[in-house]
Amino acid sequence: MKRVADRGDHAVRRLAEIEASIANLSKEDLLDLADIFKAEPRSPIGDTAFVEMARRNISL
Repeated sequence: MKRVADRGDHAVRRLAEIEASIANLSKEDLLDLADIFKAEPRSPIGDTAFVEMARRNISL
């Protein structure tokens, strides 16, 4: 049980790191990432990029 809980904790930390990395991208890099992952249905990375773009009030 502890191993499963540790794996879940690790996954949550990694996801937070990925989200922070996307939030720290420059405007141009964020737009490039969003363009790469714009296909529908959007992947989780695409969703995160578009959320960050909305937060910054920028669009493709």
